[in-house]
Amino acid sequence: MQRELTISIDEQVYRDLHQTVLPRQIGPLIESLVLPRLLTADLEAGYLAMAADEEHEAEALDWREALLTDIADETR
Repeated sequence: MQRELTISIDEQVYRDLHQTVLPRQIGPLIESLVLPRLLTADLEAGYLAMAADEEHEAEALDWREALLTDIADETR
């Protein structure tokens, strides 16, 4: 589903955009620029939530220390 959005931009940017981008391609261009930023924000929020989970972090620490012990004991 598509929604309409009204935004305000500098007049020169508006003119340049219409001279550079094909008709009906401004929306897809803006989506392609904004979407990665939104996904990054979601990813960051997810990492912050994981870091706040003390039980999960303790388990991750146990795994990390066990792996480091395994590597240290490995013969070369």
